[in-house]
Amino acid sequence: MQDFDEAAAIRVGMIGLGSMGMPMAHNLLASGVAGRVSVFGRSPEKLTPVLEAGAERCDTPRALAAQSDVLITVLPDLPQLEALLEGDDGLLAGVSGPLLLVICSTSSPEGVRALARQLNEKSQGQMHVLDAPLSGGTDGAEAGTLSIMVGGEAADLDRARPALETMGTPVLLGPLGAGEVAKACNQMVVAATMVALSEATVIAERAGLDVEKLLGCLGGGYAGGRFLESRKKRLIDKDYTPSGIARYMIKDLGFARDEAAQQQVVTPQLSTLLALYQDLGERGLGELDLTVTQRYIAELDQKPGDHDD
Repeated sequence: MQDFDEAAAIRVGMIGLGSMGMPMAHNLLASGVAGRVSVFGRSPEKLTPVLEAGAERCDTPRALAAQSDVLITVLPDLPQLEALLEGDDGLLAGVSGPLLLVICSTSSPEGVRALARQLNEKSQGQMHVLDAPLSGGTDGAEAGTLSIMVGGEAADLDRARPALETMGTPVLLGPLGAGEVAKACNQMVVAATMVALSEATVIAERAGLDVEKLLGCLGGGYAGGRFLESRKKRLIDKDYTPSGIARYMIKDLGFARDEAAQQQVVTPQLSTLLALYQDLGERGLGELDLTVTQRYIAELDQKPGDHDD
């Protein structure tokens, strides 16, 4: 792979301008670190906010790749990225020079490694890959304070760092796939914390406690933390409108299970968490916010038909 022109301002492309990607793009544009910010989306009308902020719209993935040095994808998983790669208008068709692909989805570590090998071969060594899953939610994306867990080569991160630092704090954790392993570990902790908070608030409410005061007390002790602060109001208000969608946790914990099996680690809590979120999804709650775990816990003792939506 030839060297990037370090004297030139970096050209950044972005795909996946949803609840996370959109504020990330805004922070990148506001920083001025990129010489050009280009975007692609299947629904052009949704790109209007970043276009008004100075981004350029590309009509095809091919055009996006052709005018990017670093391409950041904020998609749900690898299949959504793979769908954009092939064909006359695909990303690979637009690669004519060095292109660094930064994958911010929560995905399988081995899946990322396999995709990187394919892209390197098909691009004749022009494409490099970093896996860089995110933690911090939409509030972190808006504030530019995301935790960005990176796997790959240090030189590649150095190239992407100016753009990623406008979005949060990128930390290199090891070779390609290490970021996804870290995110799997992160999701185990988040899922366990969400279940614990849900069970605690349901118990407290049924015992006649003021849930708002309870969470205030928890926040001042060892049970406190950023996750509790970010979800406290939703738990108090029982607001489950989608932000971080609950069904994604099934996928994420599945990746954690697979990695645990590969490393021959016995994980009794992980097994329980995965079964719980699979059941939550089967009960039709998967499209709501992760805090719907609270409602799931509250309804477990109900007979079918007891709950009226």
